[in-house]
Amino acid sequence: MDGNGRWATRRALPRPAGHRAGARAVRRIVEAAPSLGVSMLTLYALSSDNLQRPAAEVTALLRLFAEYLERECRTLAERGVRLTVIGRRDRLPAPLVAAIERAESSTAGGTALALRLAIDYSARHEIQRAALDGTLASWPDVDLLVRTGGEQRLSDFLLWESAYAELWFTERLWPDVTARDLAAAIADFRRRDRRFGRISA
Repeated sequence: MDGNGRWATRRALPRPAGHRAGARAVRRIVEAAPSLGVSMLTLYALSSDNLQRPAAEVTALLRLFAEYLERECRTLAERGVRLTVIGRRDRLPAPLVAAIERAESSTAGGTALALRLAIDYSARHEIQRAALDGTLASWPDVDLLVRTGGEQRLSDFLLWESAYAELWFTERLWPDVTARDLAAAIADFRRRDRRFGRISA
């Protein structure tokens, strides 16, 4: 979900305003995803490397996550969305961890959409941990990886699971992303010939 900060800067707004606009985009995409055939949606909310940003911005982001979880939890449950959070929790503020646990518990019965938020997440860390203790979280493979804001790299996101992911890039900044953009990405994905190393039929 790239472009929140640039979206705010272009409007002469503080960067946290861009993150709040990004949260509204999350709502739009989550609402649209099931009707477009999406059963699992993972949103890269905060990478472990993002923690190196200015402390004030990181603090504002973490507060926004807790606020989002508290505000949207009931709506997610009503829509049948099961929310889980992936990434480290040992470095997150206690109120945010508590909000995550409440949201995961109250949405556990959702079957319309599996929504995952990646917070303080690093795929490299997951792989390194697996090499040490012999366990790797068995997430489903990624079918389609969408990158907004003109960026064209993986940025330490679900590296293992994205081995055969189809990539789709857009210049549109995340706060401006709509259901139509998601539909366009999915339509393009469905036109592709996925061979997984084999010869096309």
